[in-house]
Amino acid sequence: MSKKIIIIGGSAAGPKAASRARRLDENAEITIIQKASDLSMASCGYPYYVGGFFDDRSQLLCSPAGVVRDSNFFWNAKKILTFVNTEVTKIDKEKKIVEYRNLLTGENSSAAYDKLIIATGAIPRKPPVAGVTLDGVTTLQSLSDADYLRKVRDNGKIKKAVVIGGGLIGIETCEALNLAGIEITLVEMLPQLLTFLDKHMARLVEKYVQSKANVILQNGVSEFIGENGKLKAVKLQDGTEIACDLAVIATGVIPNNQLAKAAGLEVGSLGGITVDAYMQTSDKDIYAVGDCIETPNLITGKKVHAPFGDLANLQGRIVGENVISGNVSQFPGTIQTGICKVFEYGVGSTGLSEQNAVRNGFDNIETVVNASMDKPGFMHGKLLITKLIVDKSSERILGAQVLGPGDVSKQVAIWAMAIKGKLTVEDMVNADLPYAPPYSLAIDHSIATAHVMQNKLKGLFTGISAEQLKEKLKTKEPMFLLDVRNPNEYEQMRLGIDEKLIPLGQLRKRIEEFPEDKNAEIVTWCKISLRGYEAARILQANGYTNVKVLEGGIMAWPWNIEK
Repeated sequence: MSKKIIIIGGSAAGPKAASRARRLDENAEITIIQKASDLSMASCGYPYYVGGFFDDRSQLLCSPAGVVRDSNFFWNAKKILTFVNTEVTKIDKEKKIVEYRNLLTGENSSAAYDKLIIATGAIPRKPPVAGVTLDGVTTLQSLSDADYLRKVRDNGKIKKAVVIGGGLIGIETCEALNLAGIEITLVEMLPQLLTFLDKHMARLVEKYVQSKANVILQNGVSEFIGENGKLKAVKLQDGTEIACDLAVIATGVIPNNQLAKAAGLEVGSLGGITVDAYMQTSDKDIYAVGDCIETPNLITGKKVHAPFGDLANLQGRIVGENVISGNVSQFPGTIQTGICKVFEYGVGSTGLSEQNAVRNGFDNIETVVNASMDKPGFMHGKLLITKLIVDKSSERILGAQVLGPGDVSKQVAIWAMAIKGKLTVEDMVNADLPYAPPYSLAIDHSIATAHVMQNKLKGLFTGISAEQLKEKLKTKEPMFLLDVRNPNEYEQMRLGIDEKLIPLGQLRKRIEEFPEDKNAEIVTWCKISLRGYEAARILQANGYTNVKVLEGGIMAWPWNIEK
């Protein structure tokens, strides 16, 4: 007798589970019930459709071969029955039945299952303020949201918009609307954008985004102001009113757990459905995958909500196998690797940030910031800035954050595999990575970052972060500030903090210009602080004991510089 498998949700994880199950069992009865009108949507592509990176909407629904994945496709190619515009209203786990309603006709039906997969995704978190239902206030969560914003873009009538939320979707929405010629104000309640970054790295992003949009931090929305049912302004918590005809809410998502809770399934403290490594819920015949679940963080062991499209697909593949073959495949957890296109920059992270490492009990960590090109200058190399976090005692890599116009994706992928493989700094300093000038420096940026960390762990230099130096400047601590670039570089741009210019090549000849006190604090830097490090070694060789290198140099300075 063939297995009856029902899947609730047809976006990413659900169709992946159905397809995997079909490949393993030609005779299983597999049904997807989808509330929306479309199936297997590439939801991470919505901002790029809105922004005009491509114009054919069907590309969001196509297979790799270019075939639209609609109900006919799923039946003809995969023998999977699908119901769209259909909402599951109840799960009866005792009778092993789901009840559902056709949203177009109102007709109610039910179906029995042997195995049930819940893939209901997440729903947007909206601020509980007046005016949230006004025409002109939207999210970018569904394909219908993308259709609405694409229409806004194509009409070209809206000139000002407010984006609420400085996370991944908020930033991507800013770019999409900016490309439409719309003036953007980005509002974030927290003190920084992209909270998966540490503050210094987030400040670098903020500095860049401010060249494209007006950024307001530490302020939230108190009201959407309308006239005749249409948005006219956004009022902030400090009383500021921003005139606009469009507001996009991008304040995050929460697991869509309503069906699961109503059915008596266990739900975690973060609101996600509780599952084990097999993606099995508290009911042995019900599984859950994707944005509606909680999953373990592989570094801390704690449960997290990780609403990423790639994880949803991986989990879908695993559960598709388990409902056919028994519990034979496991999803171990996540290190929460992510990447975001921020206009011409890439911004990515993997593993723990410094602040999360401390919060999770790692009390003996070391960090470095490294700035360099992704490939040689003669191959038009572009800047990368990486912050690396390691456990000091074991030298195990805990996290990495990378940003810049260079090849961020490659760098984050390297660090993600290093963390997943529990590699140490020593493992990375001689990593055997592919090299050719069109793709990389001879010593790849990731390996160079490991070298910087190794030098720091060996005590060959002491670093100082941009934030630490800024704080010392505020308190007016006595320091000798040294820029070791050449005069032409200095005239083009400089920090402008009363630094002294002594080019590296002249340093040994001009030692007498340094303080007589060998314990005086000296901070050195250059464009990326490679020469700054060499200067520090020269000064140390001449008896100076309190020399620090500004990590990342001028290129990692997150505040304005003199030009």
